[in-house]
Amino acid sequence: MATKNNRKLYDRLETEWRDALCKKDMERLRGMLHERFVLIGSKASGPFTMTRDEWLEGIKQRDVHSIEVEVRDATVLDQVLIGTVQARWTIKYLSRMIEDCVLITDVWVLDDDRWQVIRRHSTPVPMGASDRRN
Repeated sequence: MATKNNRKLYDRLETEWRDALCKKDMERLRGMLHERFVLIGSKASGPFTMTRDEWLEGIKQRDVHSIEVEVRDATVLDQVLIGTVQARWTIKYLSRMIEDCVLITDVWVLDDDRWQVIRRHSTPVPMGASDRRN
């Protein structure tokens, strides 16, 4: 489970990420993503990967209407932070509203004295299961 200091750092990073995402602050998001960032996920059609540029381009096409994030775990090492959150959001994408709930694990690296996400793994969570903890 997350220690107090690990949790504080990860909460701060998650808040910055969420705020930049909601504001579509592309400069801030670009700065938070390592140049070798990859999103690994799954959806009904199967597994997928997305590069940094693909992820950033997708953000331009989405409007976040609501987002709730619950930090589940955070581990901080010298140069690496691994954090897991459960997130629920509603976005408008291609003129339709989409609600989604996922379990996300991010791997952050300390590079040039700043934390950047290098990997993100996203797994869908059944909507009714969002309040249960393991």
